[in-house]
Amino acid sequence: QVQVMESGGGLVQPGGSLNLSCVVSENIFRFYHMAWYRQRPGKERELLASIPRIGAKHSVEGRFTVSRDIDKNTIHLHMTNLKPEDTAVYFCNAEEIGRDYWGQGTQVTVSS
Repeated sequence: QVQVMESGGGLVQPGGSLNLSCVVSENIFRFYHMAWYRQRPGKERELLASIPRIGAKHSVEGRFTVSRDIDKNTIHLHMTNLKPEDTAVYFCNAEEIGRDYWGQGTQVTVSS
């Protein structure tokens, strides 16, 4: 059973930065695609950034940067200039052929 675990959420002031981590229990190259999503209150889950096994990584905004640490089976999401509307639960997703895996999420609250 693949396990996915996010960490690094918390309370941050507007304009601040935060780095989220996602650890998976398998070698991350098992998955052809990994990504970060978020779900804001009352909204649908939305894609923020993705990093494929091969090819270029992608993010929906320049404030979000995804990276990976192969040795630690981890991907990160570095977020800058955070805004109150970034308040959400942030999820990590790992995809392999025929199946994908989700973590439980980590709460990020942007407030003064």
